[in-house]
Amino acid sequence: MASAQGHYGSLSPLYPKIDSFDKGFLKVSDIHTIHYEQSGNPKGLPVVYLHGGPGGGISPSDRQYFDPTFYRIIAFDQRGSGLSTPPAELRENDTWSLVEDIEKLRTTLGVDKWVVFGGSWGSTLALTYAIKHADRVKALILRGIFTLRQSELKWFYQEGANHIFPDAWDSYRDAIPEDERGDFIKAYYKRLTSDDPAVRRAAGKAWSTWEMATSKLFVDPEMIKHAQDDTWADQFARIECHYFINKGFFETDDWILANVDKIRHIPAVIVQGRYDVVCPACTAWDLHKRWPEAEFHLIGDSGHSAKEPGTTIELVKAADKFKTL
Repeated sequence: MASAQGHYGSLSPLYPKIDSFDKGFLKVSDIHTIHYEQSGNPKGLPVVYLHGGPGGGISPSDRQYFDPTFYRIIAFDQRGSGLSTPPAELRENDTWSLVEDIEKLRTTLGVDKWVVFGGSWGSTLALTYAIKHADRVKALILRGIFTLRQSELKWFYQEGANHIFPDAWDSYRDAIPEDERGDFIKAYYKRLTSDDPAVRRAAGKAWSTWEMATSKLFVDPEMIKHAQDDTWADQFARIECHYFINKGFFETDDWILANVDKIRHIPAVIVQGRYDVVCPACTAWDLHKRWPEAEFHLIGDSGHSAKEPGTTIELVKAADKFKTL
């Protein structure tokens, strides 16, 4: 099923704000301990929320896509992100470790199967987890599809998105000397792993500001302000760049798309902003063509953010739909 959506009203479709009923920490390696939380109905249908970045961390608003009277809402900060420790740590931090963290959290919390919800990098992780553990996934809700192909990275970090956001690009570009601009990811990685805190801090803010400035159809000053938080920007930029310079730790460039047949039996909804500059719609379209059984929504008045009205509405509708599983 495919649809093109747009022109929504101004009322928020989100569920009311709620507090968590459980918080904790789970040691997942000799180095890493992840922070998790549960909210909603303790006896409800489990749904796990996978945040973006990697490195973005969770926030209380992430709970609001789900009916709290029905869902047991589980969210966690991935390695090095949010309240997980140590912050911004790159050692033992890779895609396959995160997949196993999800499994460890599932078994620790006594979950048999769950709905998996992820946007942007969260969609990458959700798809990868489902491919590896399809028997534990009741349904998938995916937004802003990102499969970490080199073409996707080059579009946003090297040549492509700068043609649409030239004003925001200048600051991202100018943080790197001219003789290193042939490979921005490599140049930023050098600085984000520097022993000099000032160098690392400046690179983190420049990298993070570029993504925050381009994540909505209409630029959101509050998102840009968020990138000025030293701790968050360091986690976000370092971990993202670490994954990207390592090509997501995938065996092949098209690993996710090449393995989609393993999950085509799982109920799924894909929500994509047509004007998503961070994760352009071509990737979601490629996924849709390989997975025609999944419900597909191309939102005509949205960019990358899950917080844009048209996208938010479809995400909430998808979660409501899966209440009948």
